[in-house]
Amino acid sequence: MIKTATTNYYDLEERTLKFAKVTREFIKKLPRTISNIEDIKQLSRSSGSVGANYIEANESLSKKDFTMRIKICRKEAKESKYWFLLVDCPSELLLERDALIKEASELTKIFGAILEKCK
Repeated sequence: MIKTATTNYYDLEERTLKFAKVTREFIKKLPRTISNIEDIKQLSRSSGSVGANYIEANESLSKKDFTMRIKICRKEAKESKYWFLLVDCPSELLLERDALIKEASELTKIFGAILEKCK
């Protein structure tokens, strides 16, 4: 299969969607403590925002709009990592959490690379 620009967009759209879905599956397993309830809400929002803003970037009206949306994607991926580190996580979920932190970090780097190419 020949890789085209739209194929790359699609792959990253799928990847960010999977990130949000897997994050939600992880969230369902977390204990509902007072602090976790608020942190979980933030984690859910930031993880979903990565993909939503990437879709918006692909539909952007200008290069400036595209760049701003990609910056938001990067920011939300970083924020997701922060919330993963902050939630109270039972020891049996640490490997799953660490894999999600790694994915958030990789997404941050991908969006950073996209921004570098925009300069």
